[in-house]
Amino acid sequence: MATIEDIGGAAATHGAGGGDDTLAPVTGAQKSWGWFAIFNIWANDIQSLFGYSLVASLFISYGVSGWTAFAALIVAGLLVMVLVNLSGAAGERYGIPYPVLARASKGTQGAKLPAVLRATVAVFWYGVQVYFASTALALLIYSVTGITGGAEMLGLTAVDWVSFLIVWGFHIFIFWRGMGWVETFLNIAGPFVYAVMIGLVIVLWQKSDGQLLAQAQTIFANPEATWGTEITGFIAIVGTMISYFAAVLLNFSDFSRYAKDKRAMMLGNLAGLPLNMILFSALALLTTAGAAVVYGEAIINPTEIVERTDSVVLSIIAAVTFFAATVGINLVANFIPSVNGIANLAPKRISFRAAGIITSVFALVIGGFWTSFISEFGIGGFVNTLGATLAPVYGIIMADYYLLRKQELSREDLYDLNGGRYHYGNGWNDAALIAFAVGAAFSVATVWVPFLAVLSGYAWLIGAALGGAVYMALAKGKVVA
Repeated sequence: MATIEDIGGAAATHGAGGGDDTLAPVTGAQKSWGWFAIFNIWANDIQSLFGYSLVASLFISYGVSGWTAFAALIVAGLLVMVLVNLSGAAGERYGIPYPVLARASKGTQGAKLPAVLRATVAVFWYGVQVYFASTALALLIYSVTGITGGAEMLGLTAVDWVSFLIVWGFHIFIFWRGMGWVETFLNIAGPFVYAVMIGLVIVLWQKSDGQLLAQAQTIFANPEATWGTEITGFIAIVGTMISYFAAVLLNFSDFSRYAKDKRAMMLGNLAGLPLNMILFSALALLTTAGAAVVYGEAIINPTEIVERTDSVVLSIIAAVTFFAATVGINLVANFIPSVNGIANLAPKRISFRAAGIITSVFALVIGGFWTSFISEFGIGGFVNTLGATLAPVYGIIMADYYLLRKQELSREDLYDLNGGRYHYGNGWNDAALIAFAVGAAFSVATVWVPFLAVLSGYAWLIGAALGGAVYMALAKGKVVA
């Protein structure tokens, strides 16, 4: 039987990822992430500016009482926890990333398709998030120096461009140091953001003369809510939050492979999802309520709340917080899947650093031209379409791993790109390809076909189930387990 060291050597031989073996199995001392590191993956994923605005808006946008919205967020956290424990189990057990895990069901060549789709979505949002993180740094510079406006080039002022290039370079610095530095940054950023959010609640509490809780209670008690709106809103919120986490849920093995053991992964997911969701949602509610008392309206954008406080000190603290939060989610949701997906295209030649540089170059173009070109033409439909195609990928991988192979994989064959049980003769598993096409057709239709738009909130779950069901019907009895 091959030892774990043999597997690592085979991974390098068969192209696990250049000099630093990007896709090679994580083994031994490399599996160092405890529950706190896993918790901070989710803390950083939730605590972005968009994540805050999304959670805050749920309390006022779905026509439901606050208790219903709060319960839906908790249920969504529990469901995502279950789904992510399923998707992360193989990564934790075998030390393999998402593109390698996908080879078991898609084939050694076929796995490149879902890896490229995930990487494409991630690269796009990576560039956009670099831009958004740079706005936090620009806010800091404006607050400290008092500079306002200025001539623009491609939609950005000189301060904006300097901020963007600094943030872009900061990302490169972090990833160049390796996954150990990524873990360290996430461990710092997660608790720091919570500390500042609690500070913002305290400031609003003082400014509201103690009326913050009373306002929060009015948000929770919605006299216009009915049983019909409550049930419909509850389901919609759960579907929205699952869709929000769908991308990281798919490639969670990219992170779970660094977990010390299964217990660390599951405990980190428990603290990071339902428990983290409770705390973050409560803070978002209190902040929104406090803003409603102080400023007379429910504000769901935290940057706008900070601007209205007219405090230089708070602006500086908030700028650092928003910067840390945005960089954190960028590393979790975008950078790592981009790097692994790109490395998987040519494992023998593209290393972790090379893939990171490629990702960063795309980010420079996408983020730098965001305000002047991309936002003008609007490619949201394109990105949503790519995201929708990822739903059946999850269902196929899970059906293959749990139902077909009973959680048993051959690491050595996963890294054999020219033969082995996962090569399927030509590198493609036809059953997975057909199941992917069927599931993706449905998911994409919910983006573009008007009468299916009502299912958009549940499209990911239905697409995943459809992909898995079709795969099992075609692959059972034909695929060698």
